[in-house]
Amino acid sequence: MQEKQTSLVFLELFVIATVLGLLSAIAIPHAGQMMNESRAVSREIEFYNIQTAVTEMLYDSTAGRLESVGPTTDMSRVRTSDTPPLVLKDYLPGTNDSPVKLVCTYGFAADGTVLQIP
Repeated sequence: MQEKQTSLVFLELFVIATVLGLLSAIAIPHAGQMMNESRAVSREIEFYNIQTAVTEMLYDSTAGRLESVGPTTDMSRVRTSDTPPLVLKDYLPGTNDSPVKLVCTYGFAADGTVLQIP
């Protein structure tokens, strides 16, 4: 009797391991694909938010021009040519006292054109 119970336990463990193996074989490739898609969406949303913030900043500016900035992730470097200058970091939501953590690097032209550099 003891031998039958032991073999049933091993059989149950084998079935459970097989089912878990099949589920992971199906789920793991899809999880990677979903992560790649979410990164792409994150880059798009970030770019849109920065473009919107630049537009709003230029609207508030009297000069209507930016100081050109090369590739950067520091949004406190992006300023208008006003005196005193407006700073892009102040126009991005949720960045009051904390540094902005960006996925990409950005370049800014004087006319407000934003270039995303992955």
